[in-house]
Amino acid sequence: MFGGGGMNPRKMKQMMKQMGIDVEELDAERVVIETADGDDLVFDGAQVTKMDAQGQETYQIVGSPDAVADAGAGGGATAVEGGDEPALDDADDADDGDDGIPEEDVKLVAQQAGVSREAARDALEAANGEPARAISDLQ
Repeated sequence: MFGGGGMNPRKMKQMMKQMGIDVEELDAERVVIETADGDDLVFDGAQVTKMDAQGQETYQIVGSPDAVADAGAGGGATAVEGGDEPALDDADDADDGDDGIPEEDVKLVAQQAGVSREAARDALEAANGEPARAISDLQ
């Protein structure tokens, strides 16, 4: 978190609570940061901390990006927290459907937007294969 200068972590938590700062560790599986230049940063298994100080939420990501994905190549999502995704069956795990849309993108859109795979695939087709735009259109 921040350098406590050797301070006892329990005392640090107590002081933060007195100042009205709530800290929560998130069980994030994957974090993607979309950049303006189109090179997205993908963090798998990063440690994510949410800090709420007087209604202002701040997220801290500790880790190194495992990959830099080009947004046009199927990147583009937001933080995925464990437990909030709808259950998806893994019956059709083919890489691409007949439409050339990767199954991974279909799953991502379905999870993020909370829709069926068919609806996710339709949204991806309408968004020219761009997951971020498909998710945005569905929400």
